[in-house]
Amino acid sequence: MIKIAIDAMGGDFSYTPIIEGAISALREKSDFIAILVGDENCIRKLIPDDLLHRVEFVNTLDVFEMKENSTDVLKRKDSSIYKAVELVKNGEANAVVSAGHSGATMSLATLKIGRVKGVLRPAIATLMPTINGRVLVLDVGANVDCEEENLLQFAIMGEAYAKEVMNIKNPKIALLSNGEEDCKGNKLTKDTHKLLREHLSNFIGNVEGGHIFAGECDVVVCDGFTGNILLKTAEGAVSIFAKLLKDEIKKRNVAKFGYVLSKGAFNALKEHLDYDQYGGAPLLGVNACTIISHGKSNAEAIKNAIFQALKFANSNVNKVIEDEIKSLH
Repeated sequence: MIKIAIDAMGGDFSYTPIIEGAISALREKSDFIAILVGDENCIRKLIPDDLLHRVEFVNTLDVFEMKENSTDVLKRKDSSIYKAVELVKNGEANAVVSAGHSGATMSLATLKIGRVKGVLRPAIATLMPTINGRVLVLDVGANVDCEEENLLQFAIMGEAYAKEVMNIKNPKIALLSNGEEDCKGNKLTKDTHKLLREHLSNFIGNVEGGHIFAGECDVVVCDGFTGNILLKTAEGAVSIFAKLLKDEIKKRNVAKFGYVLSKGAFNALKEHLDYDQYGGAPLLGVNACTIISHGKSNAEAIKNAIFQALKFANSNVNKVIEDEIKSLH
């Protein structure tokens, strides 16, 4: 049975939403065991008696705070995130989920679990909503400065994830640029474009930021600096859209009546745009599943992060990545 190590103490809201999310996941899926890493005295009492047989505890009181430098986590062997990653490294768990310090999680996973053979740099991938589904974008923050070979590997890793985890048979891969034409972009994107065109049969060319959400592609490749700006901008746009819509409905009685009649459609739209539905971002290129969740994750987001970890752990994605990168040489 798959075992998921969960950093119960990470996140902005302490352990409560994390444990609630774990409980929801355990209720919905019966094919995994949750290993909760944190203050056992606090978290054990929140677990219903009928689920205790599917929960293991690793006790620690040390929490690596968001404000701390990510490299300092290597000295904090008693911290919840360190212990959670160690479980995966030692083969006691198949995957790790953390809503704690993302830089610390990434550093520990890369150094302790190790990289997939041939991978130069792991990348953080995230799912973003489109008109007709979701698109996988990477890198969104792990690598601020990149070379074209890094982006080629990101494309290979994204394609493997789309095939093995998202069940897309022939994922369409695009390169984020400031224009659709092959000649557009800076030196990095122009050089990367040539490599992707040469090595990937599913590469469809450049995509502009505004077209990502039109569902024209399944995987979008970019450096971590650009990707992080894209992600934060999209999250902010969805948030402000929801607020403006809510404010306008409150202003007019006719709008309120219309909202009541269209409530089902509004709820469906909200769910489609809600980043909590995606759970977390997989760190691709490390030797075992590592899911990095947002620090503000609620119980729904944690539940979906666990589900994402289960899909990853049950897939063949890392073997596909290793084989594809090996074939380049």
